[in-house]
Amino acid sequence: MQAPRVLEVRFQTEDSDHHGHRTHTSLHDASKSPAFRRLSLDDTTSEPRRFLIPVDATLTSLLSREDTDQNVQITIDDAGPKVLSLGTESSHGFKHFDIRGNYMLSNLLQELTLAKESGRKHIVLDEARLNENPVRRLSRLIQYSFWPNLTRRIDASSIEKAGRDPKDWTENPRPRIYIPQSCPDQIQYYEQLARDQPLIGLDVQVLTPRDLTPEGIRDLNNKPGLLALAMEEWTSSRTAAKELRGLPFVVPGGRFNEMYGWDSYMESLGLIGNERTDLAKSMVQNFCFCIKHYGKIFNANRTYYLGRTQPPFLTDMALRVFDKIRHEPDALPFLRDAILAAIKEYYTIWMASPRFDPLTGLSRYRPEGIGVPPETEASHFTHILEPYAKKYQMEYFEFVQAYNRNDGTITEPDLDEYFLHDRAVRESGHDTSYRLENVAANLATIDLNSLLYKYETDIARCIQTFFEDHLEIPANMCVAAHGMKPNQKETSAAWNRRAKSRRRAIDRYLWNESKGLYFDYDTVKREQTDYESATTFWAMWAGLASPHQAAALVIKALPKFEAFGGLVSGTAQSRGTVGIDRPSRQWDYPYGWAPQQILAWGGFLRYGFQDEAERLAYKWLYMVTKAFVDFNGIVVEKYDVTRPIDPHKVDAEYGNQGSDFKGVAKEGFGWVNASYVYGLTIVSTHMKRALGTCTPWETFRKATEASDEA
Repeated sequence: MQAPRVLEVRFQTEDSDHHGHRTHTSLHDASKSPAFRRLSLDDTTSEPRRFLIPVDATLTSLLSREDTDQNVQITIDDAGPKVLSLGTESSHGFKHFDIRGNYMLSNLLQELTLAKESGRKHIVLDEARLNENPVRRLSRLIQYSFWPNLTRRIDASSIEKAGRDPKDWTENPRPRIYIPQSCPDQIQYYEQLARDQPLIGLDVQVLTPRDLTPEGIRDLNNKPGLLALAMEEWTSSRTAAKELRGLPFVVPGGRFNEMYGWDSYMESLGLIGNERTDLAKSMVQNFCFCIKHYGKIFNANRTYYLGRTQPPFLTDMALRVFDKIRHEPDALPFLRDAILAAIKEYYTIWMASPRFDPLTGLSRYRPEGIGVPPETEASHFTHILEPYAKKYQMEYFEFVQAYNRNDGTITEPDLDEYFLHDRAVRESGHDTSYRLENVAANLATIDLNSLLYKYETDIARCIQTFFEDHLEIPANMCVAAHGMKPNQKETSAAWNRRAKSRRRAIDRYLWNESKGLYFDYDTVKREQTDYESATTFWAMWAGLASPHQAAALVIKALPKFEAFGGLVSGTAQSRGTVGIDRPSRQWDYPYGWAPQQILAWGGFLRYGFQDEAERLAYKWLYMVTKAFVDFNGIVVEKYDVTRPIDPHKVDAEYGNQGSDFKGVAKEGFGWVNASYVYGLTIVSTHMKRALGTCTPWETFRKATEASDEA
């Protein structure tokens, strides 16, 4: 009997033998090393193999054999045989060839799922697509699949998709949009859209000045909706008429289907790396629109976020875009608009009450608001509110409604304080963490003040370099209540003075010389906190650390945070013991997040610590790649960077966005996608090759050291 034809793919990835036990295969990439491919003796073809595949039958067979946990994913947790026979195109499906291994089979599942969704009955599939270098595959998916699938516009083309809100808690969710009074053209556009497409059920609302107050924001919770973003005039190719269309933006993914603040900055790094500067530019323009018409960059553009902003990255984001478009006719006006918007945001949000602390000269996350944040899961605050409901002899939801009314029926200063800090945690972007719990609104954090120092130095540089050292603030950008005067002149000297003043305050209140770390400062207790956070490295990213402080951060701080897959958000010691009564928080140990990695890499590179930046980037990229290979192409919001095998499995609140898909992941997660693109620009070519064979950092390090010694 002739031996069956077998293709054995040999990545170093956890797999299962026929007993379901996990085994490791070799480091070699079989597609480039024929010696590691086992073939029958009569197979002499040198052409790439192509398979002729009946979609429905193969998909059914594949899932029934391999998806043993029935989650419509093929992963190393499945105990199937890890082999499937496919017919070759050259034989019209008569001759069969076995493909083996978790990675190839999960790639097959992904390709078949896409084919079925597009209505294909048969497909021809290259072997190279199934055995694609995982770094190349993930990079390709991010650029050509994930970014397009995460892109939204708010206009007639996609209002149904953009308006959908998985967080909507009302009985009858429907697409709803709120438009500022100052945008009559948009009001007319959306009202006409609602008339032209009644099946959408679009509810068009005009946002009034009262709606921007804490009471107004609370009342809008009965009818939550999208907040309108910037639109542009264009000539329709269909009608040849001039129409409005929304400027596009990228959403994070999962349950987050709107434009988020600091997510957008991180995403822009990946978009620029993937030659999608146009998308990054439009997101900057959307932010400028928000500052002009709503007064701030939102946590995200939904009504329940009206009172909250997020970490400020506008100046760096605008400058990165400008660097790519500087030779285009509208480049300088684009930069001017962005810097003017950042100046307004700086004066009216970060240097104004209640966020500015005049005693230290530092700023805090301290948003205004009334009642319970409505966008969380229904049970999120149950443990906090139930004792109060019992105290007032009310049903749970009856108490929540009474408390939200803020009419004197419920008077609980401690509960008010709790939600003040809860809103501040969410404004910080680090929701949630024991670092910030019950204290966030009082903290002058190192992350926020590093970003504001970056604002100050960026604005100074822009005014001096691009605007002849004076920038006039137009009357429509001035807010008299915050000390802004129409047509006032901004100079680089003034902004440099602000930067130096903030740097002195940071050194005084946030730097700890003996520990070699920056800490947050409690502006109420007037003392430095002791929570060790990876945000300490943001000072390097912003360029405010001295060479001495940067060296101390690398020597003393870095070992506290470096783990198998990169940087943990905080140390285990600072987090403390967790258990049933004190559960894990997602921005604490052992979790790592893309923003912490990205900003640390940038900080280390800025101060000349190239080896550290490359090592940390490699560890993160390896972890993301390994999970992608072993778990059906998964890319998620956050990772447990201490877990070598299944880092996407987390037990913190909110679960893990990006993991709930059937057959094929279509979005990844915004800032992790970006971290992958950006991280690959930091590591060397040799490192990229090693990542393509799923080589762990320690294996790569030892191999390169041995090579250097030889």
